Amino acid sequence: MTQLDTAWDQHPEPLTVASAPAPEYGSGSLADLLPTLAAGLGVPDMTASIAELTPADRNCVFLIDGLGWEQLRAHPEDAPFMTSLLATSRGGTGRPLTAGYPATTATSLASVGTGLPPGAHGLPGYTVRNPDTGELMNQLRWQPWAPPGPWQPYPTVFQLAHAAGVHAAQVSSPNFENTPLTKVALSGGTFLGRLSGEDRVDLAAEQLAAGDRSLVYTYFAEVDGAGHRYGVDSDTWRGQLMYADRLVQRLAEQLPPRSALYVTADHGMIDVPFDEQHRIDFDEDWELSAGVALLGGEGRARHVYAVPGAANDVLTCWREVLGEQFWVASRDEAIAAGWFGPRIDERVYGRIGDVVAAARDDVLLIASEREPKESAMVGNHGSMTPAEQLVPLLEVRS
Repeated sequence: MTQLDTAWDQHPEPLTVASAPAPEYGSGSLADLLPTLAAGLGVPDMTASIAELTPADRNCVFLIDGLGWEQLRAHPEDAPFMTSLLATSRGGTGRPLTAGYPATTATSLASVGTGLPPGAHGLPGYTVRNPDTGELMNQLRWQPWAPPGPWQPYPTVFQLAHAAGVHAAQVSSPNFENTPLTKVALSGGTFLGRLSGEDRVDLAAEQLAAGDRSLVYTYFAEVDGAGHRYGVDSDTWRGQLMYADRLVQRLAEQLPPRSALYVTADHGMIDVPFDEQHRIDFDEDWELSAGVALLGGEGRARHVYAVPGAANDVLTCWREVLGEQFWVASRDEAIAAGWFGPRIDERVYGRIGDVVAAARDDVLLIASEREPKESAMVGNHGSMTPAEQLVPLLEVRS
């Protein structure tokens, strides 16, 4: 056997679609959280899918953007209060939830608010193709604009709870009150805008006490922002984690009687080094760009839309080039593997890429020309690795 033969024999096999750790839709994902709490409040047609949770009369969900399970466990000195609650996660099992795929803010917030997986609510990525226009749509910024109602037609859990007589409220930044994403994902009951974290958690506690049955949501974004700009474990990121920890404790200490506080996140995060080995530039790679009409998603969770007739060739090429570092699937393979949930609505099918690529290794598929800001981020997320996919569900009860 020649040396070349030996090297070929040792070459890693491409990742199989079946080896990707699909989210726990239906039993332990973010989409299961609010329906479980609403079922405990007696809201009709809600299912308590997270079996470990015990009903409470007043429920508050505090979502810390970007605070994954692994990042929290790695920084006990910066988050002593949340660290003390790790054993309470997921109903005292000490286990995390899965965010859902892709593990990104627009998708996860829609999963939280609607109680549906991405294949149903229809926000299956950071940017996706709008089948009606053929354009890429940024679902976080809602650009270019599309009518929110047809894009996501299902009622939110907050709307259903409000209709059932539950006091429902969201306490967040005033900037989010009238955004399309809030409308389709988190509307229902009362929206209360407050700028400071302290004001938000104080008001969240007041809103919990405002009803005999309450469902309240509040949100903190700065951990995610610091991670994107400076990286997980940077001094800035750790400072924001410390602040978030104090906010959680402040809210926990104000819980009215018969309350449950759940602290969770929309995704985790991973830092990716700035070199050609870890950052593959689509805009400079003729192989990957051949036959591609639109590049959607984000660096660790790509939707690839092929020119007509080129989908199979694009899939073959992407597997050859990226298959040892990314799970690369056709649209139908990703759907069959459950990446987007147990069902895909017809209106959502064309939003998913002809090819879907999810990073396993600490790599990023950037697009330096068409996505300059995103390509420059230190911290990234989107895929199905534990660092991105696992999120806490810490619990405090009064």
